Amino acid sequence: MTDAPRTEDIEAAAFRRLLHHLNHARPDVQNIDLMILAGFCRNCLADWYREAAAERGVELDREAARERVYGMPFSEWKARHQREATPEQLAAFEAARAAHART
Repeated sequence: MTDAPRTEDIEAAAFRRLLHHLNHARPDVQNIDLMILAGFCRNCLADWYREAAAERGVELDREAARERVYGMPFSEWKARHQREATPEQLAAFEAARAAHART
């Protein structure tokens, strides 16, 4: 195995572990909280997944990518886990978005 496939395999394993952590260990962590703290969320991961697929010649629509990241259809995830954002979260999100835009 060359370095590139080994690295891709390791990165893929780390990505799967991240998804498992977000979806099974911490489904309580809301996307807005991830956006506030890290500047990305599960939807961003789905977009990146779809873009990586396209770079490799694999066509994947937005909903299929989200289902891969969430481990279920996005609508089902929202019904099970997503709460309405609080005014405090929305304010923190706006402040964080401005800060992330500067970096």
